Amino acid sequence: MNEQPVLPNYSGANVRGIIPALLAPKGVPLPPWISPLANAPQRVVLVIDGLGWEQLQERIALAPTMASMAASSITTVAPTTTATALTSIATGLTPGEHGLIGYRFDVGGDVLNVLRWRGDHNDLRRSHPPRDMQPYPPFMGEAPPVISRTELENSAFTEAHLRGSQPNGWRLASAIAVEIGRQLRAGERFVYAYYDGIDKTAHERGFGDYYDAELQTVDRLVAEVLAQMPSNATLLVTADHGQVQVGNNVIHPSDSLLAMVRLQSGEGRFRWLHARSGAHADLFAAATEAHAGQAWVVTRAQTIDEGWFGPVMSPPIAGRLGDVALVARDPVTFFDPADSGPYELVCRHGSLTSAEMLVPLLVAAGRP
Repeated sequence: MNEQPVLPNYSGANVRGIIPALLAPKGVPLPPWISPLANAPQRVVLVIDGLGWEQLQERIALAPTMASMAASSITTVAPTTTATALTSIATGLTPGEHGLIGYRFDVGGDVLNVLRWRGDHNDLRRSHPPRDMQPYPPFMGEAPPVISRTELENSAFTEAHLRGSQPNGWRLASAIAVEIGRQLRAGERFVYAYYDGIDKTAHERGFGDYYDAELQTVDRLVAEVLAQMPSNATLLVTADHGQVQVGNNVIHPSDSLLAMVRLQSGEGRFRWLHARSGAHADLFAAATEAHAGQAWVVTRAQTIDEGWFGPVMSPPIAGRLGDVALVARDPVTFFDPADSGPYELVCRHGSLTSAEMLVPLLVAAGRP
């Protein structure tokens, strides 16, 4: 694992720069980290949730279609979590700008789970409206077709990061390529698509036969999309984050440490500790002593000063962060009883290791 965290390259090759580059006015050149193949009259962005660059390269023989594409690694955002990264991809903004600063964060004493838009016990859509929490329009104010799971169309998170687009839901993955082809033949110059099978498989099954089989499925999906596209269209494949297999390596912070904590937020590999009044310095010292061997232990001020969430962050958004973060360096996760689901996650993400931070940017033209 990395000795130092891999920080997002927000000013260069980063997921948040893809949409602004593709939807820029005519005549604006593509940035050098995007293949010239993307300079096409029709473009498709396909986001494969959870497909890290390192995991793909380790199994590239299983993905001949993606192996044939122009390929480079780019950075995602901090934390390396779906809610934050998808919002940065759609809006072109850093987390510090759009404000969806993690999977779970503090809003006025409520810890908002962004994907479910719930607190520990209640729905928060009315008290914390998605359009208020993330006020910026996606896709540079345009309204492109968005091809995603049908059941996600009316979710609060979709309202927060995809509102104003044209939803085209799919129930079976076989519909994704068909719908992309239909939109391009209708003359759409930009289409956005999302598939989450890799992420779900890694979470539930870890790396192994199931993951390899899903990667092969994704590669066939990419081939099917390319087959639907005209030769003057370009496909860009990217991801929101990579993965680390943690298995049963769950760290339970000690009772003495938690005695200084009023609440926890974030996720298992980027766990925010919110200090009780007057306990900030003691909490940082105790967390460092207990967990510096497994994690980067950092303060809120350090993450902001070092630009983890971008070069700018308003005080209200900074207030959504905790006081001390345990950012896992080793393949471990930090336990929070309020952040547990129906099953233990085998692979996880959120931290700033290269396995989680580096994602692919794959580019190819449609098949003639």
